[in-house]
Amino acid sequence: MKCKVEKTENANEVKLELTIEAQKFDEAIKKVYFQSAKYFNIPGFRKGKAPMNIVEKYYGKEIFYEDAFNQVVPSQLEEAIKENKIEVVSTADIDVKQIEKGKDLIFTAVFQTKPEVKLEKYKGIEIPKIEYNVTEENINHELSHMQEHNSRLISVEDRAVQKGDITIIDFEGFVDGVAFEGGKAEGHELEIGSNTFIPGFEDQIIDMKIDEEKDINVKFPEEYFSKDLAGKDATFKVKLHEIKKKELPKLDDEFAKDVSEFDTLKELKDSIKEKLQKEMQEKQKYETEDAVIKAICENFNVEIPSGMVETEIEDMFKNFEMKLSYQGIKLDQYLQIMGKTKDELKKEYEPQALEAIKSRLMLEAVIKAEKIEATEEEVVNKMKEMAENYGKKDDEEFLKNENVKKYIKNGIESEKALEFLVNNAKVK
Repeated sequence: MKCKVEKTENANEVKLELTIEAQKFDEAIKKVYFQSAKYFNIPGFRKGKAPMNIVEKYYGKEIFYEDAFNQVVPSQLEEAIKENKIEVVSTADIDVKQIEKGKDLIFTAVFQTKPEVKLEKYKGIEIPKIEYNVTEENINHELSHMQEHNSRLISVEDRAVQKGDITIIDFEGFVDGVAFEGGKAEGHELEIGSNTFIPGFEDQIIDMKIDEEKDINVKFPEEYFSKDLAGKDATFKVKLHEIKKKELPKLDDEFAKDVSEFDTLKELKDSIKEKLQKEMQEKQKYETEDAVIKAICENFNVEIPSGMVETEIEDMFKNFEMKLSYQGIKLDQYLQIMGKTKDELKKEYEPQALEAIKSRLMLEAVIKAEKIEATEEEVVNKMKEMAENYGKKDDEEFLKNENVKKYIKNGIESEKALEFLVNNAKVK
């Protein structure tokens, strides 16, 4: 294989001209023929038994060219990229110059490449002081959540519905006197004040009594997910079956014993305080690092290739789709509810993708400029930690995986670079 590399007139773009020997291309053609021979049905021959020259004569000599090209080119391109130390960030734009049996295969491949980064000021960057402290209010907020989680429901029969009650209702919705799809339910549990229903619905349940029936008039929001109902007036026929209220446990030592491993409420509160302090320290660290990155990137000019942006958006989109699936929601359902197309949603990711790429390129430049390195010991220890977390403690293949090793090494070096930037920043 011969390879000629040249820069194009576009920034961050390179063109490779590859010449693959005729013998190698002819071998690929033969391989493709043997793989696909069983599909050819030519008069005078049993299916799959026609010789290669007969198949070429019958279908045309170019019959195997495309598959042979795809057979031989990817590995040759990968080798050329590796040998010339090119950091590609896009798929190749291929242009075939010569493709014929018995002749060298000649083609060009144009790639976008990772941009060269010139760092401006990155030491002594001014950032605001970010600090979080645990207050009594924070602790009480956590305790109230624990109370809610351990509350019990008590039936109420001697009064009307109040805010905060949990009601059991039947309802059916009508628009212009016609029942609409999805607007009917029986034995539905609704917490009054939860704001989970159409605005105004829950407020009109207040003061209803058990077995009472009532017409509730509401208006669907203009931005409602169903376009058939958006902005329309509706009437719901409602019947109230049950009223329940939450009974919260008393905050005392017995409560602490019931919900935790502690014997006293004071010990439980101390534990909550310690947990919140750790969370706030993490939040403080993250926001300080984020402030440094944003401050440096404001004066950091780099032309980001479209291929990098497309790849980043695609990764973000896949992660989002995965999160939806964990919640039992399909992407098509989500798009329908939001009234958006896949392309429109991807477009919304563009600013976030550009910011992420810019931050990553800046950190890589700092790592290079400051000669920041992850030691072998650090990488090995992190790999062992990861292996234990993923249940691969004794998995030798995982522990020796070069891709995992590279990923961990990059992560450690990025963490060190962030620590370096924070330590060298000026806190206002």
